[in-house]
Amino acid sequence: MNWYCDVAPGHPFHGPYHDTEYGVPVSDETVLFERLCLEIFQAGLSWLLVLKKREALNAAFAGFDVDRVAAFDEADRARLLADSGIIRNRRKIDAVIQNAKRVQGLRDSHGGFAAWIEAHHPRDLPAWVKLFRTTFRFTGPEVVNEFLMSLGTLPGAHRDDCPAQARILALGPAWTRS
Repeated sequence: MNWYCDVAPGHPFHGPYHDTEYGVPVSDETVLFERLCLEIFQAGLSWLLVLKKREALNAAFAGFDVDRVAAFDEADRARLLADSGIIRNRRKIDAVIQNAKRVQGLRDSHGGFAAWIEAHHPRDLPAWVKLFRTTFRFTGPEVVNEFLMSLGTLPGAHRDDCPAQARILALGPAWTRS
């Protein structure tokens, strides 16, 4: 079912992400925003490339602090487009900045990004994609699917026989929402 459970163990980049983050529910706004942004940067590229550039992306995007990224201006865009350590795609960079502003708006409308996700759970993938496309930029089916699987909101992050899945299940019912 999930090839990632075979590839990731022992891999220097895939392993730590697979074992400790992928499929694990989170509610921290910065972590949620980072995960959404990483999925946006991955579109059309390999996940390994994103993981290799994760540290540089975090530095370039102020640790994915929503308020700091939402305040980015044209000088920041130029800085980001000149940064060879990150994925330099203007549409993706613009989407990240605009999405930070939209996450700020979710604070007022729903109490935050995590509360917005929870308010719409459960849904099937097509309904999630429609919702994300009306709320965020650069969020097609693959971005939305991988983002929500990374949070455990949609099933499929791990196989049933994967040790990471066993650790997630051991967290209890509040953590297993899929």
